[in-house]
Amino acid sequence: MFCLGVSGGLDKVYEDTRELSNTFLHDGAAVLVRDGRVIAAVEEERLNRIKHSNKFPSRSIQYCLAAAGIQLGDIDRIAFYATEAYCNAMLEGLFGSQPDVSIPLDAKLLMRSLLAQEFGTEVDPSRVSFVSHHQAHAVSAFAMSGFEQSLILAIDGGGDFLSGLLALGSGTEVTQLATFPENNSLGLLYLETIRCLGYGLFDEYKVMGLAPYGDPAPYRELFEQFYELLDNGGYRVYLDRIGPTLRRRIQVRRKGMPFTQQHRDVSASLQEALERIVFHILRHHRKATGMKRLCLAGGVAHNCTMNGKLLYSGLFEDIFVQPAAHDAGCALGAALMMSHELGRPAPRERLREVYWGPDLGSERAVQQELDAWGGHLDVERSDDVAGSAADWMANGAVIGWVQGRSEFGPRALGNRSILADPRPAANKDRINAMVKKREGYRPFAPSVLEEDASEFFDLPDDTREFPFMNFVVRVRDSKQSVLGAITHVDGTARLQTVSRKTNPAYWEVINSFKKRTGIPVLLNTSFNNNAEPIVESVADAITTFLTTELDGLVVGPFLVKKRAATLEDWTALAVSLPPYARLYRVRAYTARDRQETVCEIRTGHSSGGSVRISQDAFDLLMQIEGEAVLGNLLDTITFDPARREALVKELRGLWEQRRLRLHPPHAARAHQDCDQMLEKA
Repeated sequence: MFCLGVSGGLDKVYEDTRELSNTFLHDGAAVLVRDGRVIAAVEEERLNRIKHSNKFPSRSIQYCLAAAGIQLGDIDRIAFYATEAYCNAMLEGLFGSQPDVSIPLDAKLLMRSLLAQEFGTEVDPSRVSFVSHHQAHAVSAFAMSGFEQSLILAIDGGGDFLSGLLALGSGTEVTQLATFPENNSLGLLYLETIRCLGYGLFDEYKVMGLAPYGDPAPYRELFEQFYELLDNGGYRVYLDRIGPTLRRRIQVRRKGMPFTQQHRDVSASLQEALERIVFHILRHHRKATGMKRLCLAGGVAHNCTMNGKLLYSGLFEDIFVQPAAHDAGCALGAALMMSHELGRPAPRERLREVYWGPDLGSERAVQQELDAWGGHLDVERSDDVAGSAADWMANGAVIGWVQGRSEFGPRALGNRSILADPRPAANKDRINAMVKKREGYRPFAPSVLEEDASEFFDLPDDTREFPFMNFVVRVRDSKQSVLGAITHVDGTARLQTVSRKTNPAYWEVINSFKKRTGIPVLLNTSFNNNAEPIVESVADAITTFLTTELDGLVVGPFLVKKRAATLEDWTALAVSLPPYARLYRVRAYTARDRQETVCEIRTGHSSGGSVRISQDAFDLLMQIEGEAVLGNLLDTITFDPARREALVKELRGLWEQRRLRLHPPHAARAHQDCDQMLEKA
């Protein structure tokens, strides 16, 4: 029996975004469950390359069906990650704010219409269900925990007019104890504060990393104006006070401005406030219910600093945090809820791994993809890629590591990772600046062999498995100077333990590094730059490799280095536009009293914005039908060598920002065929 869970938005990848709630309709995903077991799951962002995709997850659904070898008509139940009433209210609000949008105001009808357009199959209304958003969060955690009984806390920014749920899990049932209204949102408490720090939606984790640089004391009393702890584990948040109060009391930071100690202290106070509220809730309900175990889900459960504090507090004997605690995890919860409803509950087993995404493909297919970049890459097959990769890293290299099926969720867990030596503190600065191109304070996570974890990290008794980077733990005092690249300013690290059983290839590369250095730890961060989601395919990995300063790349059994590509190598590539990109030429003010014609690339999704481009780039890109060889396009613009070189440089910069695609001429056809197939389906 097949059940498909779905999260995400309501428009197609090439359509303008339909803006609804700023805390909803993002993190699109599809999860396919057969008889209570996950067989395929992927986030839409990995496939359409839009971070936190707010698009309908058609590619994710397509992958799940292909992985199972079935058609949409074979699915017994399709479940969306919110109630039908909530979705209908959102659609009515959309119609009120955007009356020119022509869509049904009935969520089930819209869902069936999208599926019919994308897959050419009419889905019977009885097979389309809508579930409680926070119940889906709760089930996604409890059903994967292996616990017979536990307390469950699911908290986020919002959904279904709520911001959280407290429940009891017992056997295969989840029973609601309490809900938290949307105006009490802990996710919005965080979001409203970080807006004054130059950040916005989806940046919460950055401020969590900034907090250890600050002292909560200077702003503790100020933050106590923003919330109130009530009897019986209750609380109240005063969201409307946050922005006005902070703007009066601190120097508001704009994006790109340097951080002051004031900003660091505000971050620390915010983190302390969140932890204080969550502990207040859980202490009461731990005592009231007698539950010794805890499950966490919802976007706030990605606050691994808070999770670490809970772990060390001893308040619960065991804690399970759903690895995909954000809204993509609701697709998992929705699928499991439907499977349970149809008599196929999830087996009572602890989740050990989440390698549920697309596989790299056959060795031959991988080699063909790499060989197509002949002027840009040197490729060598190795019978010992783990040993070769370990040699590279022991000698100072920072590498991309791509193997097997991708991870489901926001963390790179050893199959789509950037890896490096965890010892030199300079590696942190180097990767932040030259590879990730992000703030220098941001920490990196360690991956350690499971059997060696307690030697390097101060872990609670009887706890040595941390496979999902869900907890910040203490680095042992004696090891902090040894692990300079992954030890945060407060002596902690967001830990991943690696089991030989669940990921033998990743275990082997860490073990090979241990043999060479005596250190069974690697620095592990997600394989992407700051403009894109984590890489999914071989093509994605090559793109990120060539647009960052990574030293090497390992894909399957292949070792890859960069060549010094010539201008001719670049002009031999094809150029194409992703389906979410549009070209515009508009009249705009470029100074107070001057109006000019400007050219732009805009994106039809919520996180893209627009980028101005030159007239030459605009004229070149306007000629593309699907794809075109860059050299041929340049011939239509200019034969002047300096002008051609400048235009290639501009296009490479746009490629680095993922505003366009550069690739061997044959490769774009795979993208184009996929898009056309979805349009025809």
